[in-house]
Amino acid sequence: MEPPKLSTPEYSPGLADVPAAESAVSFIDGKRARLEYRGISTETLARESSFEETTWLLLKGELPTQKELADFDEQLRQHRKLPYRMVELLKSLPPDGHPMEALQASVAALGMFFPSRNVTDSASNWEAVLRLVASLPTLVAAFHRLRKGEEAINPRSDLDHAANFYYMLFEREPSPAIRKVLDACLILHAEHTMNASTFAARVTGSTLASPYSVICAAIGTLSGPLHGGANEEVLEMLDKIGPASNARAWLEQAVAKKAKIMGFGHRVYKVKDPRATVLQELAENVFAETSRPALYELAVELERVAAGILGPKGIYPNVDFYSGIVYQVAGHPARPVHADLRDRPRLRLAGALAGAAPE
Repeated sequence: MEPPKLSTPEYSPGLADVPAAESAVSFIDGKRARLEYRGISTETLARESSFEETTWLLLKGELPTQKELADFDEQLRQHRKLPYRMVELLKSLPPDGHPMEALQASVAALGMFFPSRNVTDSASNWEAVLRLVASLPTLVAAFHRLRKGEEAINPRSDLDHAANFYYMLFEREPSPAIRKVLDACLILHAEHTMNASTFAARVTGSTLASPYSVICAAIGTLSGPLHGGANEEVLEMLDKIGPASNARAWLEQAVAKKAKIMGFGHRVYKVKDPRATVLQELAENVFAETSRPALYELAVELERVAAGILGPKGIYPNVDFYSGIVYQVAGHPARPVHADLRDRPRLRLAGALAGAAPE
């Protein structure tokens, strides 16, 4: 008697349409441009909340009381400073190395300074979450300055999360508009259901690895150009297009060649990414202090032209289309157009900073 034949599961490249888990943290409606964190729209959170309050919401499942938020904010401020040997470690890294690799290496080292291997201990896990959320901006800012031959700047406990990050980068406080747009960027990049870095983090966490190892896995995944690095590619694309008057001819040629148009299209969103809409709105407040940069004018024109060419196919701007420009205007890329591309990887760090807390 022949043994029964076992059925072979159908192969799905990239796990397309294969549900791995159901998120209780966020919800996406790609046809109605809706993204929610714990039932609250991200547009509302970006305009009215703060990164600290939104982080509590994501971690705990509900908005904090006034006392809970004040206590959480204070705990984060107490966990910002790095051990002095961590700074020495950052000094030893190659100055022209990729910032995401520096971040991944330093998070792994941070886990050695503050071991958190017993993941069944909720108090230990919470301590790790606080340290990761609070100290990642310090790590990023320190490496940014050290690689330029400048001294790392100690965090300030009198500034909120976004303002302190800006201060540690540039040794000056941000204007209210820049502080708000940076805070909103951190909120908008904080969560997006089962994206690649979240999936990687969950796989690593399923082995009972430490919270620091989990975040290292997520950072490594985020570093890829098909995930967190997309906004770098958008800026390079815009650089190549030139003035806004070239937008239509360039787009028509790109479509004819079936070239990839960075910052457009999304697996889920079939309309304009709601995060891109909020970023544009907040960016206008920054431009009121400076001026509308030519790169932004080009992006707006490219979106207008694309609406008639790509819109009928359900292809619209995603969050990466405008985020790089916003960071550049806020001062974060610290790189003039057509300069050394080694500075571009800093753009993807916002996603790493915002998504530091494991689900």
